[in-house]
Amino acid sequence: MGGPPGGGDPELRWLLSNMGFRRGVNPSAPRAVDVLLHLLDGSCSGFLYHSQHRFWRAELHLLSGDHCGHHEEGRGGGRGSSWNLLLFKLSCPGLGFLGISGAIVIQVYDTFCKGQPSAFLLILALLPTSVSLVLMFFVKIYDKANTSDDKKHLNGFTTVALIIAVYLMILIILENVFTLPSWARIFTFTLLLLVLASPLGIAIKAMDPVAYHELPGGESAEVNAALDDTTPPDEESMNLLQAMCTVNFWLLFIAAVCGMGSGLAVINNFTQIGESLDYATVEITSLVSLWSIWSFFGRLGAGYLSDYLLHTRGWARPVLMAITLAGMAVGHFLIAFGFPGILYVGSILVGICYGSQWSLMPTIAADIYGVRHLGTIINTLGIAIPLGSYISSVRVIGYFYEKEASGEDDSCFGTHCFMLSFLIMASVVFLGFLAAIALFFRTKSFYQQVVPKRLKNSVT
Repeated sequence: MGGPPGGGDPELRWLLSNMGFRRGVNPSAPRAVDVLLHLLDGSCSGFLYHSQHRFWRAELHLLSGDHCGHHEEGRGGGRGSSWNLLLFKLSCPGLGFLGISGAIVIQVYDTFCKGQPSAFLLILALLPTSVSLVLMFFVKIYDKANTSDDKKHLNGFTTVALIIAVYLMILIILENVFTLPSWARIFTFTLLLLVLASPLGIAIKAMDPVAYHELPGGESAEVNAALDDTTPPDEESMNLLQAMCTVNFWLLFIAAVCGMGSGLAVINNFTQIGESLDYATVEITSLVSLWSIWSFFGRLGAGYLSDYLLHTRGWARPVLMAITLAGMAVGHFLIAFGFPGILYVGSILVGICYGSQWSLMPTIAADIYGVRHLGTIINTLGIAIPLGSYISSVRVIGYFYEKEASGEDDSCFGTHCFMLSFLIMASVVFLGFLAAIALFFRTKSFYQQVVPKRLKNSVT
């Protein structure tokens, strides 16, 4: 369950830290599980996306739960890189399925491993890696003469993701209202597995032997060289050092620190937040699972909406980033005052806006710097996420929680426990909003002149 290094899967981190590893620990204490997940994310980020074929690679991510990262070093310009970027932005399970993977993981725990954290950790250690190792033989380089059906197949993956998200949402609500017996949990989880396996049919259809044929190993280098030769002359292809020397890179970095870091801090401390506001354990668990759904909708919706606004109205993507950061600031502000039921509303706002950042940050980087060095640039920008999470979780939430805590286990109850922390985080996110606005004005002419030419070149 990957992302940029240090990004991790917040719902998985929440689950691990609440299976008995974190009782009586205040939010300021750094946790070994965070360090472990950051290291795992960094070690596997970008592994699968160095493969060229689209549909089997996407299917591998669906079945492995996106165990590794979702970034790709571009292969150069032309049709190949444009389609890889389309997959990356619209239908890549590394964006969409990562958003709902946390809810799926919680279903696995509740169905088979309730009260058995050791067995659950063993499953997490073996299953994703085993699936990846088994399916890696399907990752090959293919040449296809006709790509007219690619978008249809990619949209099929998106449709499956939406069906799973809606199904999980209904299931979470039912679990919150009723106490499901074990046979009902097994039945609902079996249905979930069947839906998760359905993209195999899409991948098989995409592997039409008339349209595709596998290239010999020696020809893959020739294909990449041909793609490099067809790179449009007006396309930026900055490497990491060149990108880091630009103001736009650091504006995007600041926006990620403020937005994604504070969003991750919320889910990392969701248990303490819920307990301080007198929410029941089942409500907190449901909110975490629903956060995963809201994050999914944010990831997928922001990708589609930014593409639609860019193609139809010429809106630069940083506009949508600024809007979502403003929404996240409002969410933090609402949670700060702790009104009854406000955690539901605030978590929806923060969850959707947090998920949106995961789609917008890499696509903006791809627009500005091109796709040839996209993986390196995005993984470097990803450093902003653990940095922002550390600042918000330890230096803000943890610091003020310790000041307010008065219980036997350094616990705190009441709206005062997190009010100041969330007001500070709302101000920090507003700073990210200002950075996104500055990025918009700096790239406005770029989006009006250069990006339309790229879009035209990608379809001709």
